[in-house]
Amino acid sequence: MLIGALAIATAAATTALASQASDPAITSRAQVEQIVRDYILNNPEILPEAMEKLQSKRMGAVISEKRAEIETPYAGGWEGAAKGDVVLVEFFDYACGYCRAARKDIAKLLTEDKNLKVVYRELPILSEESGQAAKVSLLAAERGKYSAFHENLYEAGRVTKESIIKAAASVGIDQKAAEAAIADKRYNGELEKNIKLAQALGASGTPTFVVGDQILAGAVGYDALKKAVATVREKK
Repeated sequence: MLIGALAIATAAATTALASQASDPAITSRAQVEQIVRDYILNNPEILPEAMEKLQSKRMGAVISEKRAEIETPYAGGWEGAAKGDVVLVEFFDYACGYCRAARKDIAKLLTEDKNLKVVYRELPILSEESGQAAKVSLLAAERGKYSAFHENLYEAGRVTKESIIKAAASVGIDQKAAEAAIADKRYNGELEKNIKLAQALGASGTPTFVVGDQILAGAVGYDALKKAVATVREKK
């Protein structure tokens, strides 16, 4: 990645110094390279900028390639507008405190933006209970009760098997069905797919948001999410 970033930085420096390089006194490749080298050494801030640009370009390509997988929800595992003009995807873990904190920001966005669709991708990486909660949430998605279960489990606080069963019961999913979902291996494929998608996106934790070609890591807050959504709309 550093080599690619250096290439971008060098290109930027070369462009910036085009007028100097066209000077009749500068006739050799070595002279041009020395000018570029000096420019980079005197302006080291262009290196992190170049690396960020390179990473953004690479991730944009990954998102474009896998967009259908990323933005297509599992059954009813989504909220907002069914045919929203912008799709915001959250990779999350019910045991993640930052995901719980981000919940209010997403709720506010959905209240204000009637053309936004939010897709949830379970990424149970923190604990055994994370996986249990994820499986029951997929069952809730199949039964059209995802949003209520999602909200109730977050409101329950710390994720335990008991709180998962209770949140399921609050939306009409009995204990037997919830426990069967926890033991059901048929959900493993969906969870493994989410993990592979997260890895492809370079996600290092939860929450991780994807909107358009942008990736936002962590509980970035309402303003950042709103700005990301607006950026996608501006490009349409």
